[in-house]
Amino acid sequence: MISARCCNHRPGSNSPIEGPPVPPSDEARGCLFALSQPPLMLFLAFIGTLLFVTAVHDLYRW
Repeated sequence: MISARCCNHRPGSNSPIEGPPVPPSDEARGCLFALSQPPLMLFLAFIGTLLFVTAVHDLYRW
């Protein structure tokens, strides 16, 4: 038997499920949007190139 003490919902009150959904804001675009920005892509390409050049230098010392 379920007692009335454990349930916070009253028959006349509004629950959060009954409200209309809130549209997402333009600010919350996520991680993939931030990674697709051109300055960040240029920076990551530069770091990747440096890592590649140092790896090749370590493998084949001239």
